[in-house]
Amino acid sequence: MFTCRRLLQLGTLSALLAGCATTAPTAPNPSSGQPSAAATGTGAIRIGPSTPTPGAEPADDGPAALTPSGTLRPEVRAFAENLAAERDLALAPMVTALEGARYNATVARLIAPSPPGKKIWRSWLTYRSRFVEPKRIGWGVEFYNAHRDQLNQAAQRFGVPAPIIASIIGVETLYGRNMGNFRVLDALTTLAFDYPDPAKPERATMFRGQLADFLTLAMKGKLDMETRGSYAGAIGMPQFMPTSIRHYAVDGDDSGHIDLTNNTRDAIMSVGSFLSQHGWQRGLPVFAPVALPADPSALVDGGLEPKQTWGALTAAGARLQPGASANGWGSQPMGVVDLVEEARGTAQYRVGTPNFFALTKYNRSYFYATAVADLASEIEARVGR
Repeated sequence: MFTCRRLLQLGTLSALLAGCATTAPTAPNPSSGQPSAAATGTGAIRIGPSTPTPGAEPADDGPAALTPSGTLRPEVRAFAENLAAERDLALAPMVTALEGARYNATVARLIAPSPPGKKIWRSWLTYRSRFVEPKRIGWGVEFYNAHRDQLNQAAQRFGVPAPIIASIIGVETLYGRNMGNFRVLDALTTLAFDYPDPAKPERATMFRGQLADFLTLAMKGKLDMETRGSYAGAIGMPQFMPTSIRHYAVDGDDSGHIDLTNNTRDAIMSVGSFLSQHGWQRGLPVFAPVALPADPSALVDGGLEPKQTWGALTAAGARLQPGASANGWGSQPMGVVDLVEEARGTAQYRVGTPNFFALTKYNRSYFYATAVADLASEIEARVGR
């Protein structure tokens, strides 16, 4: 969720949204290295004007949903009336909330497409260096040790290893240090009704769905109408979009309320829940211990679902790494992952199991999923089990 990136996480729009934990407004190239709606770095080397600082204080530029006469814009009024009817919500407080939404120029600028001619080089090594680095590893060890019991309980319940859950929270928000300071109602209303790229109406439609889910959660008392998050509307330590909160978030301490911003247990359990419901398999590694042939590029299909078999990979020249076995993962579908250095015309290759592709449901990026796995390995090596 995840903090600025050109892409959201439908972690948390799962297919479109997720952890942001939901998935991004559009599906980027899986090896593009674009992080989720709340991540704090980018895997691309940008040439051209710098992007505004993520999480900057939002501009209060005026009503987002009102006509000059002070009434709701017709399309906003229709949205509110339909939502109230479809979900049995009171119309008057919803109208009041939308009347108070402010257009945020910073949000629109951050989500807007890059200017024409601005070259972005995809670089796995650059991306990795932003996320798998000493400070994030050190804070990850601190987070793990402080919340070891909660992480292990989530691992037992959902089958997702504790270091993976800690790593996602670290990549998304630096373990809760950078959750965004944009009023979510303002951000989502801005993007739902004034999306800055008219050529992409499907994105405005997606954000209207997120706004609908945010208002539903707020009006049912599950979120505060003043909740703050990323410029894309992602919320809390795991940067869940409202749709993901509705479908995957967990009340980890049975308090009757889900709080992904202030309640670490809720955040930890919700990450485990999201991954479990998106295909994570207990006991499988993220990557298979496989040595690929010298040029495995033809084995990469670039998709977000594993389609290869171990038999097909061995027929193409893949072999087990020394001392490894195919127990557990050898009968599972797999996918060859390319981690590119576009400027050099090179790539690293790994073999992802279904658990790797579960991570791509949090953010539709090979770079993201690999960085999460690598950071988790670094944390695990330092905490002991």
